[in-house]
Amino acid sequence: MKPRNLRKLLWGIGAILLFFLGLAVYRMMATTSVGSGVPFGLMLIIGLLLGGALVYMLVNRKRTPTTVVESSHTVVESIRKVFKVVLSEGHFNEIYNYEESKKLFSLIPSTKKALVIIQGKVLVGYDFSKFKWEADELQRSLRIVDFPAPEVLSVETDYKYYNIEENFFNMFSRDDLAKIQQNGKKQLIEAAKQSHLPQAAAEQMRTLLTELLQSKNWNLINTSLITDAATLPNRRADNVEKREL
Repeated sequence: MKPRNLRKLLWGIGAILLFFLGLAVYRMMATTSVGSGVPFGLMLIIGLLLGGALVYMLVNRKRTPTTVVESSHTVVESIRKVFKVVLSEGHFNEIYNYEESKKLFSLIPSTKKALVIIQGKVLVGYDFSKFKWEADELQRSLRIVDFPAPEVLSVETDYKYYNIEENFFNMFSRDDLAKIQQNGKKQLIEAAKQSHLPQAAAEQMRTLLTELLQSKNWNLINTSLITDAATLPNRRADNVEKREL
């Protein structure tokens, strides 16, 4: 139904309802000495006017505007120049299970649980300030002396809580939620380090440096240090796990 037709319908319904309302009021007042002299036509007109005013307010009512006041204060702590390059990007879904148990009055066990799905985007790259190399202008070569491992430069996370179980005596606090987010983010970073992201960043870096120097007729020496720096941390972790087993 169109808004114009709807308004007409509301006007008609309001007029009819208030007509009967005025009639009822007239009959009630007619039985009393105060209202015995009030003519029926006047009561009908008053009822119709009140009904029209009521319907008009209902049809043309507007929502009360909501006032939102926002303020922010930005404090710049420090600004420094950096040269960091992102060379690989990964998207992860991490399932983090949190459970904490304690005993009330050292007798009654109480446990709170939360299952959190962490969706994160991890950016891996290099900090050029950590590179060490030697340049030979006569041979037009750049020899890599020391090359750092790729590092996590940025992490963007989104937390979705599922299956939260708590009770009145053992409820989740703000500190608990902050702890869950911190631990979940750490697990996400560790998962990114153990994935193929570091190797992908190393391959991108080796290609980037090689093509950049070749465009200037220079050669890059010791490129194996780039890939070794990316794989050695994983190898060390695997060796530690084998020793523990």
